[in-house]
Amino acid sequence: MPLQNRVTPAGDIVATPHRGLMMGNRGGAFHLPNRTLGSRRWASRQWIACVLAFKGRHRSAMMQPNRYTELFFLDEATALAAGHRPCFECRRRDAESFAMLWAQTLNWPAPARAAEMDLTLHAERVGRHGQKLTFTAQLGSLPVGAFVRLPNGSEPPGYLVQEDRLLAWSPAGYASPRPLNRRRQVEVLTPPSIVAVLSAGYRPMLHPSASET
Repeated sequence: MPLQNRVTPAGDIVATPHRGLMMGNRGGAFHLPNRTLGSRRWASRQWIACVLAFKGRHRSAMMQPNRYTELFFLDEATALAAGHRPCFECRRRDAESFAMLWAQTLNWPAPARAAEMDLTLHAERVGRHGQKLTFTAQLGSLPVGAFVRLPNGSEPPGYLVQEDRLLAWSPAGYASPRPLNRRRQVEVLTPPSIVAVLSAGYRPMLHPSASET
């Protein structure tokens, strides 16, 4: 049975055999001793997105006692939609670019610090009852790499915004392209501050299926 450790664009953590191209964590361990999840979905405000391999480090098993809860994402756009930022240790160059663009959107004189971004992001991604926070916008105002949700309840967990189309997300990859109606009002899953960073020019890593679909 696959562990419940795969993150959707809406920030939900699900069980699926598909692992994705990135891993990350939410600031520590929040899994139970039997490697399942209880009601908790994060340990701290430090939600990061990491590479799968770094300096030869090896884990004998996932969700070990007294370690952080490993999470997996289809790609970076998925991680950003869920409210994770690039890791400053294993993804230094991406993290510095992200922090510089974050500061640029706010006219700050120096790149944003991790703690500053984490404080803002936590207020933008999680409501007082633990629910995913979203906002409404016109599709035409959103940057490539953002995620949206359409009104139909039977729709997939989210759609990736591309230049001229929307791509349906699934744990295995992207499919079912739809035309991008720029005047359509949509529910935006990607937190506002990350949308601003994407609009400023940050380009997240995408699963190959985004260009193959």
